[in-house]
Amino acid sequence: MTRRATISDVAAAANVSRAAVSKVLQGAYGVSDDMRQRVNAAIEQLDYRPLVSARGLRGATFTIGITIPDFRNHFFSEVIRGAVEFLADTPYQLLTSPVDQGHREGYRAIEALYDRQVDGILTISPLVETEWLENLALRVPVVELGRHDVAKNYDVVCGDDEVGTRAVMDHLFSLGHTRIAHLAQVDADAGDRTPPAIRRRVYEELMREAGLAENIQIIEAMYQEMSAYHATTAVIDDGLLPTAIFAGNDDAALGVLRATAERGVDLSVCGYDDSQLADHPLINLTSVNQHGAQMGRVAMELLLERVQGRTESRVETMHPVLVARGSTRPA
Repeated sequence: MTRRATISDVAAAANVSRAAVSKVLQGAYGVSDDMRQRVNAAIEQLDYRPLVSARGLRGATFTIGITIPDFRNHFFSEVIRGAVEFLADTPYQLLTSPVDQGHREGYRAIEALYDRQVDGILTISPLVETEWLENLALRVPVVELGRHDVAKNYDVVCGDDEVGTRAVMDHLFSLGHTRIAHLAQVDADAGDRTPPAIRRRVYEELMREAGLAENIQIIEAMYQEMSAYHATTAVIDDGLLPTAIFAGNDDAALGVLRATAERGVDLSVCGYDDSQLADHPLINLTSVNQHGAQMGRVAMELLLERVQGRTESRVETMHPVLVARGSTRPA
């Protein structure tokens, strides 16, 4: 049986030290192009694959973990795509950990990644307590995506949800809509730090500012197609129909569109995230593009910086853009 190549074999073939090979594998600073080329050529020649268990013992596994609250959510797919694209030219691989319905806060999914000795964690966990996340970040590099935290020990990547919501409401107001409902996340209870909570708050504020407080209508559902479908169907059947619905994300907007199509109701629908489905000609959904793939790329860049030693906290905020399509029309 052929013996598995070791890091010493790679070092000998590239005529460098073991430490130099480790630096190349970790993408560390200060490695010359010539050294990197020689080491990578030796790795390819010897078909060298580091043992994850051995790497864990000396503090590097070259894996990055990411928690996913819902694999059905099209926006999270965009985030993963951006993360994978960024890691393509690095020695790191992405390890996903889904949040199961029995533990929706996300603690167990994050702990599963930590137990597997990943080098860093990108967490999309709106219900995890900030203090708990701060303590975790003292032991492993962490980037939080989506939530508007003010953190000491981890980085934050988020969209400007207030700007995005204002863009939606300004668009609907400009079309003459006054009876606008908002399909809000049913568990948006993590203060004003989560995107669903911010979108709901800003919607209500803008309705009041426009003198439309009596028309505020909250349709509570999960940010999932079928949950939004059932909630919207109930509103239609109860005769409480607005002229426009601002859904908190594109998956919920698809549920609204399904309900209106089945009931033969004509109203304007706006989503949030501008997922790939929104641009489909049969859907043609007005939505807010918050650059999900770019969020994933930026999050990975920040995480690898932390893996390589950066300690100061950073916040990166994406500027959302409304993309108007055929699902919104004059009232």
